[in-house]
Amino acid sequence: MKNKCMNCGATSDEKVLLPCEDKGEQKHVCVRCLPVLIHGAR
Repeated sequence: MKNKCMNCGATSDEKVLLPCEDKGEQKHVCVRCLPVLIHGAR
């Protein structure tokens, strides 16, 4: 199973993914969604 962005579902074939932890679970976030997670949705 490929890792996917926890926000948009993109795989590492589509975008660069960074590892992160959410509620004790290891997940991934892509570089495009990272600012949304840091700053919140508009």
